[in-house]
Amino acid sequence: MERLQKIIAAAGVTSRRKAEQLITAGKVAVNGVVVTELGAKADPERDHIRVEGRLISSPTQKTYVMLHKPKGYVTTVSDPEGRPTVMDLLRGIKSSARLYPVGRLDWNSEGLLLLTNDGALANQLMRAASHVPKTYLVKVSGQPSQANIAKLRAGVSISDERGRRVKTAPAKISLAREAENPWYEVTLHEGRNRQIRRMFEQVGHRVEKIKRIRYGSLELDIEPSRYRFLSPAEVAKLRNSLQTRPSPKTAKSKDSPRISQINAD
Repeated sequence: MERLQKIIAAAGVTSRRKAEQLITAGKVAVNGVVVTELGAKADPERDHIRVEGRLISSPTQKTYVMLHKPKGYVTTVSDPEGRPTVMDLLRGIKSSARLYPVGRLDWNSEGLLLLTNDGALANQLMRAASHVPKTYLVKVSGQPSQANIAKLRAGVSISDERGRRVKTAPAKISLAREAENPWYEVTLHEGRNRQIRRMFEQVGHRVEKIKRIRYGSLELDIEPSRYRFLSPAEVAKLRNSLQTRPSPKTAKSKDSPRISQINAD
């Protein structure tokens, strides 16, 4: 839910101040009802909003897209620095869908990225409490010892984006490919900022590549830069995964502050 004047301004009808004047003048209606209070709110994805009789917002069909994000794209709708964004890869999808990414993969990371215009589902997925598992293939520099891998599985102390020391939750880590610089499969149930990179740095190894291959019940099955729509069954399964809650032992601890973004790369 957003303030009406903000929705009107975002639609490009007029400035926010002028929108406030239109509201108090009785020239704005939501679902056929004239609204004159400046504190009134509406949902641009579900409500019909008219300004001086002109429809500016109507309920949109919910859209769910899986994208194989390649390296060299930022996970935002727009970028003030003019860098390419993941939205540039969605040509062919109607702009009216108003898709936005669920969480992030950084510039140098690739893999499965979910985009949707379903705000309710996106917010559920991005809450730390949802504990949706996310699996990555991670290439590291050097040969981590078994002792260091054991530390990462149990949880290590890293610095968060505010410079505080926090302990990561237990993670599943297995060797995926033996090499001079080996690959590991890493599954997390949380999403601290650049978590995987910071975890391996904590035990003395630099992460060279990251590719997300699974997100909850979804598995990456398309080529880089490609996208596909999720089936109703896939969406239902993803919703159902949100019903599973962690046991008290894995619940949030005092040294694990709540987070708001899935950004573990």
